[in-house]
Amino acid sequence: MEMLIDSHAHLAMYEAGDERESILRHAEEAGVTTILTIGTTVEDSRMNLEIAAQHPQVLTSIGVHPHDVKEVDLDQCLEALRQLSLSSSVVALGEIGLDYYWNNSPQEMQQAFFRKQLELAKTLDLPVIIHDRDAHKDTLRIIEEVDVSSVGGVFHCFSGDLAMAERVRELGFLVSIAGPVTFKKAGELPRIAKMLPLESLLIETDCPYLAPVPFRGKRNEPAYVRYTAEKIAEIRGVSLEEIAKQTSLNFFRLFQKGNTLQQG
Repeated sequence: MEMLIDSHAHLAMYEAGDERESILRHAEEAGVTTILTIGTTVEDSRMNLEIAAQHPQVLTSIGVHPHDVKEVDLDQCLEALRQLSLSSSVVALGEIGLDYYWNNSPQEMQQAFFRKQLELAKTLDLPVIIHDRDAHKDTLRIIEEVDVSSVGGVFHCFSGDLAMAERVRELGFLVSIAGPVTFKKAGELPRIAKMLPLESLLIETDCPYLAPVPFRGKRNEPAYVRYTAEKIAEIRGVSLEEIAKQTSLNFFRLFQKGNTLQQG
């Protein structure tokens, strides 16, 4: 069975105990050998560290999502993230960025937190995981101004067009494709999945959200990353094995600390 990696999951959003153990078992049965579980608040970043401590196939990121920045003090948040980064399972800072679709936090506050978390990532030498929804221009502008080329990163659940994907690549970022590539109304995603070099792609679930076809509308889980990989293989006219192998190589190239952990 092909080795698959879910590069963006939210394991802390599943109930501890039987539910989470079931999700992880399904992933293993589907050939998902590594899961990166994503921080959206300081609290769930801590919870992810606890999950990773119990499951060697789980790596973690830490960060505060743009939805949640209005709830916390910036300086206290940065210090908490700095402390959490000392854990051996932490391989990235994110998800961080801008969300102008929901605007759950004021845009100026979102931008300030985004900038400061990018700067922290440079200090900690961690790649960044970018959340960008209806905020393409400002997201790219801030990334260019802070210049995180030394650490790199990924635009998760990519929602821009092909031109933006090319610009993201020029800035040294990977593009992550999620379940919507399997939808009938997938927008530019199939074209992006076809035209970008395979070396620039990651695959993810963003579970428990955005379940791919044939599970659309239901709760997503890491095992379903296989359906996204199969769709990309179909679009590109290559084997699932090739997609699985290259996206896994891409993952470990970006998250090098994770590569050391898996090999060790």
